[in-house]
Amino acid sequence: MSLVLTTASVPDRDKVAYWNDAVSRTLVPMTVAPRGDGPFDGRIATDRLGYLQVSTMEADAERVSRTPALIARSSEALVAVGVQISGTATFIQDGRRAEVGEGDLVVYDTTRPYSFDYPQRFATHVFQLPRRTLGVPDSDIRQVTGNAIGTGDGFGAMLLPFLATLASSADGYPPAVANRLAGNVVDLFATLIAERAHPGGTDADTARSHLLLRVRDHINRSLGDPDLSPESIARTHRISVRYLHRLFEGEGTTVGRLIQQRRLEECGRELARRGRTAPTVSAVAQRWGFVNPAHFSRSFRAAYGVSPREWRNLRTAQDDGGLSPAVTSAPGTVPKAAADVHGADRPMAGLAPSSG
Repeated sequence: MSLVLTTASVPDRDKVAYWNDAVSRTLVPMTVAPRGDGPFDGRIATDRLGYLQVSTMEADAERVSRTPALIARSSEALVAVGVQISGTATFIQDGRRAEVGEGDLVVYDTTRPYSFDYPQRFATHVFQLPRRTLGVPDSDIRQVTGNAIGTGDGFGAMLLPFLATLASSADGYPPAVANRLAGNVVDLFATLIAERAHPGGTDADTARSHLLLRVRDHINRSLGDPDLSPESIARTHRISVRYLHRLFEGEGTTVGRLIQQRRLEECGRELARRGRTAPTVSAVAQRWGFVNPAHFSRSFRAAYGVSPREWRNLRTAQDDGGLSPAVTSAPGTVPKAAADVHGADRPMAGLAPSSG
């Protein structure tokens, strides 16, 4: 059911204050300054589709500003897409100024200052969603903000009627359908941003490759953290978990399996080292992020064909010149079996200290 706020029944002297409060509570904190002298008229209707908020706003001429002080009052980073239904607007963000006409789209980031100047009565749809759900780099969003995106052809021509229909019927979907629609909208917005930020495609592929390298480097540097997981990696790189998994499509592994593989490789290397005071198996496992003994033992045996203790003994015997049984895996080479261990796609558990 839509939440509708309107100045229709508000006394004239209170309309502007009421409208400021209505817009700030419905969208994000901002200031609204009417451009006319007469009684102000405005109406905003809002619905939710999962984590997507859909609002339709119609009002008299006004200027809307989001300042650093107002940004500080907001707890969540949002990205918004505005669809100009009627009237025109001048939109400013990130040092760019765009003249927005009927049917145009604008993308803006609520964590940075922006303004809209509507010189006459207008109507607009506003789609707001958490920035983390988009799964696109902040640099791509910055390239798109402050621009008017035409919908006469290309991807925008397909997107406009879909968004218009969604806004007009947002209150009529059951929760399961609403959640699926929200996911589809996120994918469409991510595609729109990627298309505008990297129109040739080559730059997009390069940006993806660089991000993938940064993620792999982060994993290698964080293997000892038992909380290392797809969720923590996505937070660190300010992308969504969905986009993180998308990065690894075509890599021959998943994020969870890569974490497990790299941890097992480091454990295998360390257990194979000789030393006057060799660390216990539990100490090695804990150092590389394992906290559950049964899980570590099963994973290691699946990868190397022997238990961690047997692996250490066999490698030490090899170095001493003894006969080595048929062990097909060398340290740092984890067979495919390691990727098939139950639970490999979940954040890795590990091994609590016990007797080595």
